[in-house]
Amino acid sequence: MANAIEIKYMGAEQFSDSMALMQFAFQYEYSADTLEKLREHFMSEPAVYYASFVDQKFAAQAIVLDLQTYIGGKAFPMGGVAGVATWPEYRRQGLVSKMLVLALKEMKEKGQLISMLSPFAFGFYRKFGWEIYTEHKAYTIKTELLPARIAYEGHMERFSGNYSLLSDIYEAYASKYNGSLKRTELWWNNRISRKKPGQIALYHDKSGEPMGYVIYEVKNKRLTVHEFIYLNEETRAALWSFIAQHDSMINEVTITVPSDDKLPYLLSNPRIQQEVIPYFMARIVDAEAFIGRYDFEIAASNDDIPIEITDEHAPWNNGYYLLEIAQTGMAALRRLDEKQRIDGAIKVDIGTFTSLLLGYLRPMQLSQLGRIEGDIASIKRLHDRIPERITYLPDFF
Repeated sequence: MANAIEIKYMGAEQFSDSMALMQFAFQYEYSADTLEKLREHFMSEPAVYYASFVDQKFAAQAIVLDLQTYIGGKAFPMGGVAGVATWPEYRRQGLVSKMLVLALKEMKEKGQLISMLSPFAFGFYRKFGWEIYTEHKAYTIKTELLPARIAYEGHMERFSGNYSLLSDIYEAYASKYNGSLKRTELWWNNRISRKKPGQIALYHDKSGEPMGYVIYEVKNKRLTVHEFIYLNEETRAALWSFIAQHDSMINEVTITVPSDDKLPYLLSNPRIQQEVIPYFMARIVDAEAFIGRYDFEIAASNDDIPIEITDEHAPWNNGYYLLEIAQTGMAALRRLDEKQRIDGAIKVDIGTFTSLLLGYLRPMQLSQLGRIEGDIASIKRLHDRIPERITYLPDFF
C-alpha cells in the first residue's frame, strides 16, 4: 500500500519537530536559549512554513520567507526559500518536489515575482527552474599584505544601539546591485544581530555625514569581516585603513566582497588568497508580471523580440511571447498563439532567463555557451537592452 502523503502549513505546534529536523539535516545544535529566541522568530517572521507528512508523521519541511530584493534599483517582491530538509527515511519520495511546486503556485498568487535560495546542490534546484545568479569573492589577507594605513578627513566611531542609521547606508549601497535584499527592521534585529556578531565601526566624512560601516569580530588572531558597506571611494579607503589598525593583534583578515571588487589592484602586493564562490540561485516566478516591473535600457527605438520560455514547474510561464520593449525601457511580455509564431525566436528556459535579466551572464555569453538559442540579431538586440549590473547578496537565509 502506498504511503499517505500530505502537505500542511506548519504552526507553533510543529516548531519542535522543525527544529529537530533542521539541527539534524544541517548538522548543528542550538542551545536552549537560542531555541527560545528562534521560537519567537518563528512566530514573528513573515513566512509560509510547509511540512510534508507521511502516514501522519513529520517527514520534510520547506520555508518561504516574504522578502524584497533590489533589481535595477527597484524593490521586487521575493519568496526566499529556506530550511528545506527531509528525514533520511523519507527521502526520494518526491516530498520536496511537491512542496516546491506548491510554493511556486502560492508565490505567484501572493505577487512574489522572483524566488531565491541557497542550494545544497545546484543540479537539484536547476530541475525546478532555479539558476545561479550571484557569486562573491572571498579574500584571506595576511597582515603584512593589508592596504596601507592612510590619513582620512572624516572620523571612525564605534557604534552600538539600533540599526536605523546603518540601514540607510546599507539600502543606498545594496540598491546598486541586483539581487541584494531590501532589509526590514525585523531582518536587522533578528538576522543581522544573530548572524553577524561583533564590533561595528561607522565612518563619518568631514561634514559629519555617515558614509559607511564595517561589522567585524576578532578571534584567535583573525579578523573576520561580516559586512563592509561604503558609499564612495574615500569611505572604502578609510574602512580598510581602520581594519589595518588592528595589525598588532591579528595574523590575517577574511572578508567576502562582490564579484566586481578590485582590492588586489590597489594593493602594493596583490598576491593575496582569492576564491570565487558560487552563492545563491534565483528563478522568476511570474514572467509577465516580472517584465512589467523590470526596467530595460533606454534606446532610440522600440524593440519587439519574439521569445519562447520553457518552465516545467510553473506552467503559467511556459509559452511563446513577444517581448515588447519601449524606447523608455518599459516593457511587456505579450503571449502569442501558435498562428503568430515568428521564425528565429529566442528559446530560453526560465532559469537562464532569470540569470540574464539579473545580469549574472549576458545574452551573447549565454548564446556562446549554448544556453539560449535563436536568431543572433534578436539575441544581440536583447543584449543591448539589458542593463549591465553586478549581482550581489551580502545576506544568507
